[in-house]
Amino acid sequence: MHVLIIEDEYRIANRIKRMLKEILSDELLEIHQVEDVEEGIDYLNTNAIDLLLLDLNLNGEDGFEVLSEIGAGDFHVIIVSAYKEKAVTAFEYGILDFVPKPFTEKRLAQALARIKGRNLNTPTPMRYLSVLKKGRYLLLDINEILFFQGANVYSEVHMNDGRKEIHNKSLEKLERILPPRFKRIHKSYIVDWSKVKALESAPGSKYSLILKNGKILPVGRTRYKNLKTENL
Repeated sequence: MHVLIIEDEYRIANRIKRMLKEILSDELLEIHQVEDVEEGIDYLNTNAIDLLLLDLNLNGEDGFEVLSEIGAGDFHVIIVSAYKEKAVTAFEYGILDFVPKPFTEKRLAQALARIKGRNLNTPTPMRYLSVLKKGRYLLLDINEILFFQGANVYSEVHMNDGRKEIHNKSLEKLERILPPRFKRIHKSYIVDWSKVKALESAPGSKYSLILKNGKILPVGRTRYKNLKTENL
């Protein structure tokens, strides 16, 4: 795992590094640390990472500037900050977790466990999803998204108004940050369940889902029973 830490306090940065080495062990391949917004954005624009740990107060600069620039990246973000009152806003940008300072190794380990899909029952007030389009980052209202369709390592974002955008995260990574109402219905689809009209089955173990706008999506055979039991 390649990790970037954006933290301006040397002591805290070193503490995070030590904890990461303890928690991730052999999974940790590289840790890089920078101290300000500009350095962080420059590094992210030129290096591939798996995880970003971000402080929100960087020598007086706002860490949200980093989220606004790179929120559509193909990596997870964990905020490590003393500004607990900013947690809701941070989650609106689709972060994986918010670890308040002061923190323990146990709390950081809980956040890191979410990367592998464990302990994902914590609800998130996510409101926006950022996508990169023509060199600019756009914030999509999560309530305007119908469904996601897998496209290799990327995901197509299908909107209520018929627009289609591309997100750099895979379905697997999106599944870990989306609100609980977004359900994985197929290896290639995640749908907003509030916009579902019905589940249908056909002879030959063929299953489908009908959205309220009339669009039909395939449903995986192994997912059909659980979806029907849990949601209808």
